[in-house]
Amino acid sequence: MHQEACSSAAAVSAQLAAQGLRFADLGACLRAQPPASVLTIARGSSDHAAAYAAYLIMSRTGRLVTSLPMSLLTLQHAPLNASKALAIAISQSGQSPDVVEPMRYFRSGGATTVALVNDVNSTLAQQAEWCMPLHAGAELSVAATKSFITSLVASAQLAGHWQNDADFIAALNDLPAALQAATQIDWSEAIEVLTPAINMMVVGRGSGYTVALEAALKFKETCAIQAEAFSGAEIKHGPMALIDEGYPLLIFAPRGPAQAGLLALAEEMRDRGARVLLAAPADVAQRNLTLPTAPIAELDPIVAIQAFYCMAAKLSLARGMNPDQPRHLSKVTKTH
Repeated sequence: MHQEACSSAAAVSAQLAAQGLRFADLGACLRAQPPASVLTIARGSSDHAAAYAAYLIMSRTGRLVTSLPMSLLTLQHAPLNASKALAIAISQSGQSPDVVEPMRYFRSGGATTVALVNDVNSTLAQQAEWCMPLHAGAELSVAATKSFITSLVASAQLAGHWQNDADFIAALNDLPAALQAATQIDWSEAIEVLTPAINMMVVGRGSGYTVALEAALKFKETCAIQAEAFSGAEIKHGPMALIDEGYPLLIFAPRGPAQAGLLALAEEMRDRGARVLLAAPADVAQRNLTLPTAPIAELDPIVAIQAFYCMAAKLSLARGMNPDQPRHLSKVTKTH
């Protein structure tokens, strides 16, 4: 897991070099024929990447994005209107029926279909009109790392080229160096705090909520910690009742309009006795963990999760576990 996470910079370089023109063509297509609706199709870590894609698309193009409940099609066979839709599927393996079947349905119904997929020979890749390879390479660890990061970058490429934002697209080219730098950041304090943990919360907001979702999943699958992800705006709507003395709380506070509220939340939770791990950029004095930054703030989640992955792999070992082979899990999950 650690080795694969640290190879993300090379994978992103490969994706940017190989797929830039293809994303430019897709962006031109979307501008020429704007979709009437946009939806994402994904599970697990890929669904967290889809949340990031949705955030960028909505904030940059003003178009609403829906996360498809796949069972509407695979189990209930609902008569969804696919005409003039844009369906974006994200998957590492491209093999799960509940991702493949909706893509087939939407394409046959007249939608523009895009697959951000690592396995270009998969059924999902073959079903999509636009197959956009992630270029993550073989991923042997059960826990997805570099395939998640390349999914985020592909999502950013899609949004940037759709909007035709030259500055945003240019900033993507600086991501490999930022990712490599993120692997060197010391998060050993988190390992000290979380090695004995049983349960915890992971908090983010805005595009940073994507990182909280993914971090909570990795805590569960690689470290056997019952971690729940919450938006910083949700903590006071019930979850705060769980906070007691020493309760561990990891708060991601990257740059952007949500940061001030997250910093205030960190202080309030400390006052309530929580053991707060505040991950924030180097200019935030009250941080416990230094959060790496990308060339522009909208790309910060990509390098933030890179730093987290390196820590999570070490935490798993510190808890006596094997991060590459979590119990009860397999690399490819097939659901309907």
